[in-house]
Amino acid sequence: MLSKDEIERINYLARKAKETGLTEKEKKEQKELREAYLKNVRSSFKNQFKTMKVVDPKGNDVTPQKVKDMQKKSKKK
Repeated sequence: MLSKDEIERINYLARKAKETGLTEKEKKEQKELREAYLKNVRSSFKNQFKTMKVVDPKGNDVTPQKVKDMQKKSKKK
């Protein structure tokens, strides 16, 4: 999870890039922060799928097989 300071830094660098541009050092920092942020988002999204269950109006479990496989894999760990 990214800290509040890291998220603020991402936003600051984005604003600065639009207004005046970034140095090479800042561009590298921005890239690293963005990659860390996206890794966090992807991980959170996958964790949501691991707890998901899809049920049709008749009460039948219609969770896609790919999601069921992901859930089984996470339970084995």
